[in-house]
Amino acid sequence: MPDAYFTIGNGGWFRPTDHARGPWDADACHAGPPTALLVRAVEALVPHQRLTRITVELMRPVPMAGFRVQAEIRRPGRSVTHTEAEIYDDDRFYARAYALHIRTLDGLEVRTAESSSPLFSESVEGPFPIDASLHQLGAFASAVDVRYDVGSGVGVGGPTTMWMRTKYPILEGEEPSPFQQIAPLADCGNGISYNDGIDVISFLNTDLTISLHRDPVGDWFGSRSVSHWQPTGIGLSDSELFDVGGSVGRATQSLILDSAL
Repeated sequence: MPDAYFTIGNGGWFRPTDHARGPWDADACHAGPPTALLVRAVEALVPHQRLTRITVELMRPVPMAGFRVQAEIRRPGRSVTHTEAEIYDDDRFYARAYALHIRTLDGLEVRTAESSSPLFSESVEGPFPIDASLHQLGAFASAVDVRYDVGSGVGVGGPTTMWMRTKYPILEGEEPSPFQQIAPLADCGNGISYNDGIDVISFLNTDLTISLHRDPVGDWFGSRSVSHWQPTGIGLSDSELFDVGGSVGRATQSLILDSAL
């Protein structure tokens, strides 16, 4: 198996490896790696501006059988550009992304909010927060390294601070951008902070919004996550994203909750 989450073939056909598989369905991807491909597609459209926000609407599970990605500029601008991207195959669309790009300046003198991240040097190794799955195949959980803030529980749910490093590039033979690199972690908020086991409640995210005010630096990124579950079957996962130097942005997920019994 290639040491990447995806390979690409003729006609721009992306084929997931086992590293991209999600925990719920053996035939469906974890949403994090496909989100990174959507980021890759929109970043390529506007290289002179910085991607600052992407919202991914997950219309149906992204197939392990493979797919294509297409992207276009929806509204160009000198300071702000809006783009869209889609994951699709010959039969249907699986995800659609809406992205915002903003021009950058050099050396602007501004005050910024002080931010600090938990000390990575004091974090401890631990398992992926949800190491169980509904199948017995290779999956995303084994394709990442995980550490926990010393003040958090280790894989026990609730408000949790977790560090994660992807073991492989998103696409075989290509170095991912910082935004691409943090996308898989950003989609893990509902798995980092959950309020009951997957054998009791299912908690799938229907979307993902990532907003970054600066590029993350390094290989290890952190997520300070909390999930709000309501008896209406609706939930929200809210995560602060950071690197070893401090806050880099935020990720949110709208959740659909249901009984797994």
